[in-house]
Amino acid sequence: MNRQITRRRFLRWTGAAAAAMLLGRHATTAQAAPKAGEPAAAKAGRPNIVYILADDMGYGDVRCLNKDGKIATPNMDRLAAGGMIFTDAHSGSSVCSPTRYGILTGRYSWRTSLASGVLYGYSRHLIDPGRMTVASLLKAGGYHTAGLGKWHLGMDLPTTDGKDAAGDGSNVDFTAAIANGPPAAGFDYYYGISASLDMPPYVYVHNDRFVAVPTTTRTYIRKGLATKDFEAIDVLPTLTAKAVQYIDERAKAAAAGDDKPFFLYMPLSAPHTPIAPTKDFQGKSGLNDYGDFVMQVDHTVGQVMDALNRRGLADNTLVIVTSDNGCSPAANFKQLAEKGHNPSCVFRGHKADIFEGGHRIPFIARWPGHVKPGSACGLTICLTDLLATCAAIVGAKLPDNAGEDSVNILPALTGAPAGPLREAVVHHSVNGSFSIRQGKWKLELCPGSGGWSDPKPNSKEERTLPDVQLYDLTADISERRNLQAEQPDVAARLTALLQSYVDNGRSTPGTPQKNDRDVTIAPPKPKPKAAQTKKAEK
Repeated sequence: MNRQITRRRFLRWTGAAAAAMLLGRHATTAQAAPKAGEPAAAKAGRPNIVYILADDMGYGDVRCLNKDGKIATPNMDRLAAGGMIFTDAHSGSSVCSPTRYGILTGRYSWRTSLASGVLYGYSRHLIDPGRMTVASLLKAGGYHTAGLGKWHLGMDLPTTDGKDAAGDGSNVDFTAAIANGPPAAGFDYYYGISASLDMPPYVYVHNDRFVAVPTTTRTYIRKGLATKDFEAIDVLPTLTAKAVQYIDERAKAAAAGDDKPFFLYMPLSAPHTPIAPTKDFQGKSGLNDYGDFVMQVDHTVGQVMDALNRRGLADNTLVIVTSDNGCSPAANFKQLAEKGHNPSCVFRGHKADIFEGGHRIPFIARWPGHVKPGSACGLTICLTDLLATCAAIVGAKLPDNAGEDSVNILPALTGAPAGPLREAVVHHSVNGSFSIRQGKWKLELCPGSGGWSDPKPNSKEERTLPDVQLYDLTADISERRNLQAEQPDVAARLTALLQSYVDNGRSTPGTPQKNDRDVTIAPPKPKPKAAQTKKAEK
């Protein structure tokens, strides 16, 4: 999209409810907010929490957020009709692993050793043992915790030679226990895959064990070890069936006297590559296989919702559906555009980028009796906010060394925000470029996209551009008019604020903490040509 888009135009895409929110007329609800000093749990009980994380699904792919979208998403639309859409929600990064780290720990991943890029299927753990996660917090609060899906946060695989797992898995002992995986992060039960669906090993993991020894290979973009029965097309249906089974089991446990609420973290493998919709969905969107796969993701959301309803659990369950970053170019943007669909809606860029299309993501929440049906919120939130929100729900206080970048969004969910929830939010691209957003202002500390769209890092076009970008998203939501030369004081103020977040090891109030590495907010230096040719994450 080459023309400048203002927020006024953007409101046409998000509908009247979202428009009211973006203009500051925050939705209200008859549900009273907890009184001062009263734990949220006292008002709300202890709800079950279901968190469904799509993989590479764009803001514009969900019909209730993009009225001109061409993909039917009836189940997500139904969820929104019974709850709240957030029109200014952001992932902690514009790629997979960093966002997942932020969701579970409430801490920006750029504070860790992962300065750029992502992990792979044989990578070591990223979450330090002993660091609080959403799962460990809720488990300590009496919840049963389950993870179903794509982990992509590293785990320490057992090896035959005592060394780290090789990138081809040649020294991995697939019969021995895995260390520092989901169970170590607080999950009572886990079933899924170690990384993205196009990253070997192509073997399911159950708790701390592989379910079988791989005896063959598969190529899903990347070639690697696999079990004979592993097929990419079966993964999403398998995860969906496991989720329904888990809900059924928790309902049976409750009927038998086990009153533990549950937390179900469901990081899906779709619609990430390989784009592999099942036969029932092939051709269903009328667009392409990506559109079909998004419809299958929507079907998964519907299956989970139906299981909650069937078991009588829906009224006491907070359901959140979101995505880890923007849509990938693998969706075939040109083909989709020819049929009138834009996965990034009106936003510039896509997955991997510092632009809004890289990290502004769909976010829908439903919690009957607490979240007003059919409501919308225009407050800026980040996926790192889950930890502080769950702490508020169960009435727990986070220690200073946990959730350093997590903000409680419960006031927004219950429709009673006193004002902006966050001072600012920090964005991060695949190559490690930084951005900070405060109110209408967004500062990007790189000349180009910092990712995969033009102007690409180190490109001829990028080298002609100013070192930083500053946009007024109220007037220019498509990020086309760089105001860095006209508003140097704003750029300087935001740079100083970002630097303070780095120096303090946190962006929330509390005792300063240490980052795991020396963090610089300066644009990443160009890599040697040999390094530039390394295959990027698909």
